[in-house]
Amino acid sequence: MSKIIFDIETVGASIGDFDASTQEYLLKYAKTEEEEQLVKDSLSFYPVTAQVVTIAMLEVETDKSFVCYKTPDQAPERIVENSTEYLAVPHEKQVLELFWKKIEKYDQFVTFNGRGFDCSFLLIRSAINQLKPSKNLMPDRYRSTAHIDLMEKLSFLGASRKRFSLHMWCHAFGIKSPKEEGITGLDVKDLYNQAKYFDIARYCLRDVVATKELFLYWDKYLNLP
Repeated sequence: MSKIIFDIETVGASIGDFDASTQEYLLKYAKTEEEEQLVKDSLSFYPVTAQVVTIAMLEVETDKSFVCYKTPDQAPERIVENSTEYLAVPHEKQVLELFWKKIEKYDQFVTFNGRGFDCSFLLIRSAINQLKPSKNLMPDRYRSTAHIDLMEKLSFLGASRKRFSLHMWCHAFGIKSPKEEGITGLDVKDLYNQAKYFDIARYCLRDVVATKELFLYWDKYLNLP
């Protein structure tokens, strides 16, 4: 069964990009400057206030990887490093189109917190861009084997009280964490605003490499019949 792992990076809009009614809605519970800043910082988490800027994919069986990422106002560019193909395109819609074309041939996909974030984000952003998904990224979690969400698997579908981060699971199992390189998801918006698009692409790829190692560990020791 062919498997692919994927992860996304997103960037929220600035609060000033929204109309007055939307700004009032977003900030209505913020009473202090600190609370307002928390709202502004959270805009990257929601598909109605953010966009997809990078998607990294890695084939489990072959170790080949593919990263498509947004480079506004620049011509498309293809870069190949070792077994990784990077494809830069100027628009979010093109990033999504590349993803849907790539993923349609795989039988199974693996994520970390894909149900809670990546998959719903991709589906909503695709709808906003008037794109029809080539795969159902949110199949029935109890009956379908198409989507392996490692956060769900490692918490036994929510039976465990605490859900830990990718970094913490990697640390627990002796896997190199992508956060050891000094970049986290909180840095993505600043990197994007600094036009460091390739840095984001490489960071996203490190996430899927770590997710693959975590998947192999889970499959060996915890994927019980």
